[in-house]
Amino acid sequence: MKKTIIGLTGGIGSGKTAVSDRFKALGIHIVDADIAARTVVEPNKPAWNDIKAFFGVDALLEDQTLNRAWLRKQVFADNDKRKKLEEFTHPRIRDEIIQGLTKTASAYSLLVSPLLIESGQVQLVKKVIVIDVLESTQIERTCSRDSNDIEQVKRIIAAQLSTSERLKYADEIITNDRGLRELDLQVFNLHHKILATYL
Repeated sequence: MKKTIIGLTGGIGSGKTAVSDRFKALGIHIVDADIAARTVVEPNKPAWNDIKAFFGVDALLEDQTLNRAWLRKQVFADNDKRKKLEEFTHPRIRDEIIQGLTKTASAYSLLVSPLLIESGQVQLVKKVIVIDVLESTQIERTCSRDSNDIEQVKRIIAAQLSTSERLKYADEIITNDRGLRELDLQVFNLHHKILATYL
């Protein structure tokens, strides 16, 4: 029997990990697109080779892993470069995600992806959960988490779908600016709704 896949998405700093960790604690198999994205660009893999050839050695650190900070500046300042990077990575990330989704033993799987909608990964899922959070909260969380420059964070947010656009795709919404106890309750209730309604 084909397992049900539920998508979870939200912008940078929306709390995707906090939400998915709570689903994981309830026994749900998690496939994280960010982890898949890191896996496909490991040294000497095809996407890594393409990135090195296009962006040059500046895209690499001394240990030959990607210089993510440098690459991020390049692609969020130049749309054509961002599209090229996506061309190298998105199909391979999708393949990695599909492979991860085949390994589930839980009642349903949760595909966590910031680009669930933009990348077309939404076609893999039955229902979509969107994390709703204020942009000011996204900026505050991201800057404090990674010591990111505020202008860089704003550029990343501008390059992603707006929350209002994401919400058009939402079958379920989690509001993540009311504290962790409230988040626990929302995830617990939604988990049981999925079991009762979507499987």
